[in-house]
Amino acid sequence: MRSMRKAEATVRAAGNRRGGRPRTATASARIYADLRAELVSLQRRPGEAISEAEIALSHGVSRTPVREAILKLSDEGLVEIYPQSGIFVSRIPIAALPEAITIRKALEETTARLAAEHATSSQILNLLSILERQREASAASDREAFHQADELFHATIAEIARYPGIWKLILQVKVHVDRYRRLTLPQPGRMRQVIAEHERVMTAIEDHDPPAAGMAMARHLERLLVDISATQNINPEFFDAQT
Repeated sequence: MRSMRKAEATVRAAGNRRGGRPRTATASARIYADLRAELVSLQRRPGEAISEAEIALSHGVSRTPVREAILKLSDEGLVEIYPQSGIFVSRIPIAALPEAITIRKALEETTARLAAEHATSSQILNLLSILERQREASAASDREAFHQADELFHATIAEIARYPGIWKLILQVKVHVDRYRRLTLPQPGRMRQVIAEHERVMTAIEDHDPPAAGMAMARHLERLLVDISATQNINPEFFDAQT
């Protein structure tokens, strides 16, 4: 009897796994990735309520993996959980932006310099093609495609610099910066301005001029610091001004 129960338990455990991973863990990871993308892209607006039941229904799962995903997002500061009131998309913390932008600027100034030292002809052509993708997105007023090409441009520079891990570190630091950046893109002339700044970084890398590449990247990212107040004034409801 004991051996039969043990065999049944083994079968149940195997049935709860897919590809060697627990189903709840797989579902939680998928829900986390989907929700995180919606939060960072501002598809879910700061201050908006989040329904565990609605998410569970749309993903065809129980509330357990949804709750696991939301707890992870809470740890990142993307959602706020109030036991008596519910779950809400967090507002963008103004106080956290300058430090995150400064960290990113320091790291990317380094990758730009190193990219200018190491860039091969084929890598330069790849960067140019990404920049062209941004121009096309700007012409089409496609902010999502523009943002994705922007991310790829910076990630590729880190790859060329031979320090792709730096970009992974930056991704962890800049989560709230990305939400803030999404609010700057609709501003008139913003996408054209970003392209012009990228072109200066690109030219310095193409010329194999590390100091110029580092300076162009620093100036590009400093723009984010300058625009914080103006962006907050346009969308005050999306920001948490508490220090």
